[in-house]
Amino acid sequence: MKTKYLLILIFGMLFVTCNQKEKKNLSDYMVGNWETTYLKIKMPTVNKTDSTSVFEDNFTNPNAGRAQSSYKKDGTFSAWFKQPNGKKVDETNGKWKTKNDSLFINYIYLGKQVKAWYKIKQLKNGFKGTSISDWDNDGKFDDTLIMKTKKIKL
Repeated sequence: MKTKYLLILIFGMLFVTCNQKEKKNLSDYMVGNWETTYLKIKMPTVNKTDSTSVFEDNFTNPNAGRAQSSYKKDGTFSAWFKQPNGKKVDETNGKWKTKNDSLFINYIYLGKQVKAWYKIKQLKNGFKGTSISDWDNDGKFDDTLIMKTKKIKL
């Protein structure tokens, strides 16, 4: 009987160890260059009404800019939009950190201090980030942002 429990314990430890090797520490995983491939923002009380507004883009339009970012090991990042002609616009710099499965970012955009957090799910070639915030600035933290990214080389 003890042998059976010992085998289950060993198998369980092996399973956990294999799963940990497959999934990188989020902080290590985030280091690199990323491009947003999908974005959806759902705002259920836009402009303090009972109307819901949804913005969604899968960035398939070849004439659209692409949101890109670069995360460095030292906790700093840069983000910008890459235009179809290759030019970077609206570049900003900030700081980032992770805790468990969450990414916290802090930066200034268009003169406004932005502090946001995202629950991150690691995907094969990128990640899915989900955040609850006040994206429509109506005073209610009831808006959901979902974004998908892919790892890129610059």
